[in-house]
Amino acid sequence: MAVITAQIESLAERLEEMKPLLGKHYDDLSLHKAHGFPLDPNFAEYLRRDAAGQVLLATVRMSGQMIGYFVGFVVPGLHYQTCLTLTMDIFFIDPAHRGGTGALRLFRCVEREARRRGVNIWFSGSKLHKDTGRMFVALGFEKVEAYYAKWLV
Repeated sequence: MAVITAQIESLAERLEEMKPLLGKHYDDLSLHKAHGFPLDPNFAEYLRRDAAGQVLLATVRMSGQMIGYFVGFVVPGLHYQTCLTLTMDIFFIDPAHRGGTGALRLFRCVEREARRRGVNIWFSGSKLHKDTGRMFVALGFEKVEAYYAKWLV
């Protein structure tokens, strides 16, 4: 029987292992792909922020193999300096492993770590073309804002 775990890990230590999933993530969810923008993460900036203690990486593993991740940034709010804020950058569960408990385990792990770090507010988002809003509501999130995009190219 496969064992599913969720844990906090180091981005610097796990980045190479994440890269194949980043490609799957791009293929599955990217809106940029349809506009001709290739996946081209600024890994140097991610690693700079990780070294500064600003990155929260949680992973989901099945029998040791990474099948998903959450990357967020933990920093004081720009408008509210006394409010430590976790802002989701990306999260992904490999499509072959969706429908189980992986995403819930992942987000519960993130919440435990955010509380441990003293985070006051956590923002997460959902792509509307593959909506995960129901999961966020089940985890106690409330919908507070909607983003709109206008392609200019």
